[in-house]
Amino acid sequence: MKTKIGVLALVAIVLIAIFMLIDAGGNWDYVLPRRFKKILAIILTGSVIAISTVIFQTITNNRILTPSIIGLDSLYMFIQTFVIFFLGSASKTAMDKNLNFVLSVGLMILFAALLYKVLFKREGRNIYFLLLIGLIFGTLFNSLASFLQVLIDPNEFMILQDRMFASFNNVNTDLLVISCVLVLGIILYLRPFLKYLDVLSLGRDDAINLGVDYDYVVKRLLIVIAILVSIATALVGPITFLGLLVANVAYQFMKTYRHSYLLFGASLISIIALVGGLLIVERVFTFSTTISVIVNFIGGVYFIYLLLKENKA
Repeated sequence: MKTKIGVLALVAIVLIAIFMLIDAGGNWDYVLPRRFKKILAIILTGSVIAISTVIFQTITNNRILTPSIIGLDSLYMFIQTFVIFFLGSASKTAMDKNLNFVLSVGLMILFAALLYKVLFKREGRNIYFLLLIGLIFGTLFNSLASFLQVLIDPNEFMILQDRMFASFNNVNTDLLVISCVLVLGIILYLRPFLKYLDVLSLGRDDAINLGVDYDYVVKRLLIVIAILVSIATALVGPITFLGLLVANVAYQFMKTYRHSYLLFGASLISIIALVGGLLIVERVFTFSTTISVIVNFIGGVYFIYLLLKENKA
């Protein structure tokens, strides 16, 4: 297992080295800081999405679900559309990346907290009821965002369109530092709960029989997932199928139930996918497309494959 982790780490390091050094042309002082900022954003975002997806799939005991089903990605797009439609692209809320980041993360976490509070208020509400309500809210936010986008001024829509897809080119350094601190704090909070994941993968009944305080642990894990996804989405934008893709590749490659290896392996695979995708976008397509389009296309095809595979099983 450690050999597989080592292979993934080596591939990730090689791709990062290629990305950092290719066509530098001796302009190290200018090129390296800009590329390092992209790499740091990729490592942070890729790891967060991979970790949150693996934990979410363990809780739901379903490998074709991702945290986006709760509706956080849709809420992010609705917030961006709402701000530009009602306040304008020249407003401080739209232009100030720090303020926009705080607003987006705050509202997404607030939405998730209210959703959890209402649904877990009564006993007997299972996790699938949460997913159903999250799916409904996600559809609602998508519909409202689409409605406003139809009415919005075309010039304003051009600015909004940049926020519909994930981008690592214009990541604010201040936001990157804040995000790293927040994620580090969340990971430290999450660490005591990681020992329960192997048991949670057996299912609710077995986990309870083995002495796990299921409701307590799951509620805290869901809050952690919501915060991590909110930070990643607000930092670079939505990447819908990345978590699904890297988590399932990690299951196939690692072939283990131990989450200590799965989480690390999925994070490395996510970094490899994002760095490789960014190299393709910059060197092959010469910025004619975005990395989220490539990831979502491959992830969408893989999602269909998983559905067909499950149907045959």
